[in-house]
Amino acid sequence: MKENNIQTNPPNWAIPGYLEIHHNHLHINGVDAIKLAQEYDTPLFIVSAPRIRDNISGLLEAKKYHPRIKLCYASKANNNLGVLRVVKDAGIDVEVNSGGELFKALRAGFRPDQIEMNGISKTEQEITEAVQAGIYTINLDSPFELELVEKVAAKLKKRANVTVRLVAGVGTRSHAALQTALYTSKFGVSPEQAREMMLRALKSPDLINLAGLHIHVGSQTPDPEPYVQAFIAMWEHLLWLHQETGHKLQHINIGGGIPVNYLRDQTHASEISENEREMLGAKLTAAEMIESTIDAVRTAARQANAEHLLEELEIVMEPGRAVIADAVTILTSIRNVKHRPETGEDWVLTDAGYNLMLSMVMYQWYYHAIDATRAGESHDSRYRMAGPLCDGGDVYFDLHGDGHLPDCRLLPENIQVGDVIAMLNTGAYTMSQMTAYNGRPFPMAVLVEDDGSIEVIRKRDSYEDLLLNE
Repeated sequence: MKENNIQTNPPNWAIPGYLEIHHNHLHINGVDAIKLAQEYDTPLFIVSAPRIRDNISGLLEAKKYHPRIKLCYASKANNNLGVLRVVKDAGIDVEVNSGGELFKALRAGFRPDQIEMNGISKTEQEITEAVQAGIYTINLDSPFELELVEKVAAKLKKRANVTVRLVAGVGTRSHAALQTALYTSKFGVSPEQAREMMLRALKSPDLINLAGLHIHVGSQTPDPEPYVQAFIAMWEHLLWLHQETGHKLQHINIGGGIPVNYLRDQTHASEISENEREMLGAKLTAAEMIESTIDAVRTAARQANAEHLLEELEIVMEPGRAVIADAVTILTSIRNVKHRPETGEDWVLTDAGYNLMLSMVMYQWYYHAIDATRAGESHDSRYRMAGPLCDGGDVYFDLHGDGHLPDCRLLPENIQVGDVIAMLNTGAYTMSQMTAYNGRPFPMAVLVEDDGSIEVIRKRDSYEDLLLNE
């Protein structure tokens, strides 16, 4: 299915070898998106295996600044089995947040020592499954969870690997709901509680292996400074524990949050507020983040004569969005067009809305839209764009006037019913959060390889599937 004949002077959203224009159509890894829409119908998730691998390769550049980097893909971002398989084959590990995600990670072929578990409300059953499997670590969110793990480990007669999740009052310039290291967030334990938990864990060495410390500052973090603060906070706890007890932690988990540039195309940037532009257009890399944190901590380690603790330390990262966000495109067809004479506005109505892109209403998140049918034409006509749901909030524009989203979308003149719209950068928190609201069955997902081969990694649900558990 792969084609050549690439357009010269590509638009800013294009990525050579991945998102390109051939014969006026959008092509994804050389495959005509319109032919995919015709064969598999819309809405349709198109997942690029080469792009996932490229993203992982870029993240691994952080090893230039610390050789012992362990990447654990945050499967909550997209836990489709086909996606997990590509991630595993690319050579990195996985982070899960529930018994269900643990089950899928194991089914995808990850070894237990490649799996770490987060979660703030773990059940005894989930902890039992994690300890029984012998996973890399369970990140503890409270003193109660430590007690629960001790109970389970004693029952199973099996030692559990644990990490304490620290919250240290670190803020970022991301959305308030995406900041997870503030004292006001629901995650983790305070510094005083963390030290108490670590000392308690060391009292039961037959049941508990205290492996590390964890902080996650939040998602789409545009600056390195929060990571530096988080790493220093963990380092101080690590050093205190070693000085007090002689115990060496095996790893520090710096969390995820490496951003994706959602604004490669600046078409709508002027309609988005400055803070939102800086966050959505962030370009911080994993390598830049690790370089900044290591530089900041190395001086402190040298002053404490503890450089060996830093060099021996494994640094765990939990990238999710940075792996999958720009590796997925949602194709949605225009099913209706209309003109509102009272306002002079033209409307286009698609077959995909916040049932597939929940972050559009949760965070007023921006995904760039192009007409995949006429990708090579000028996109300079303004349209009110909305989804199919019986909900006035199911729109692609800013309902609240606070600069999170543009008022309209720019598409080719004289848009037609049947044109296929491509929503770019839609890999993170879409497929994993989609809903069957309004009785709309879940769509199909296909995986595109670099040779143009196509694999269905999620079948399209039927109406009967809506009744599956009823």
